[in-house]
Amino acid sequence: MAFKLTPGQRSAVRVLSHLLCLAPAAWLLYLAITDGLGANPAEALLRSLGDWAIRFICLALAVTPLRQWLHWNAMAKYRRMLGLYAFFYASLHWLSYVVFDMGLDWPGIIADLVNRPFILVGTLAWLILLVLAITSIPKLIRLMGGKRWQWLHRSIYAAAALAVLHFWWMRAGKNNFDEVWLYGSIIAALLLARVVFRVRKARLQHVVKS
Repeated sequence: MAFKLTPGQRSAVRVLSHLLCLAPAAWLLYLAITDGLGANPAEALLRSLGDWAIRFICLALAVTPLRQWLHWNAMAKYRRMLGLYAFFYASLHWLSYVVFDMGLDWPGIIADLVNRPFILVGTLAWLILLVLAITSIPKLIRLMGGKRWQWLHRSIYAAAALAVLHFWWMRAGKNNFDEVWLYGSIIAALLLARVVFRVRKARLQHVVKS
């Protein structure tokens, strides 16, 4: 059953969606101002922003299966919005590393990229999200064409896989993989749901043609 909203309801949902997406950043800012991030605020901020980046990647990936299940095509616009918020939190995460962890020491950052694989993998995931964010500009979408844009934006699965690998490497030192398995399982399940839907759709089209 498809959902239909009035223009006023759509505007209210859009505003509420942005407020909810910005709430984690606002809460972390409040904690930073009130010294609520613990004994090592830089590390707490860095890790919290990384957690929210991967959570928003999962939310963005969940939109398509939910849209197909609920038959609510309007949900497609929220995939773009959630993807942009994933980039937003990933950018804050990366900037926190550059500013607070490395103190804008660019030679040190380059050395980290070379010598610490999990930093390189995380940066690659962020770069993919950067490309996806840039190509989400409406003019570029029209310039690229729908099919090319959709093909390019499937690389969010690559960004998700790299993000999980980055997370796994980071947690390997403490042998704490519970959240890694959680996010990895969610992403794998969402990818499987997408594949299953596409296979069923192809079979139905084949039956109709025959």
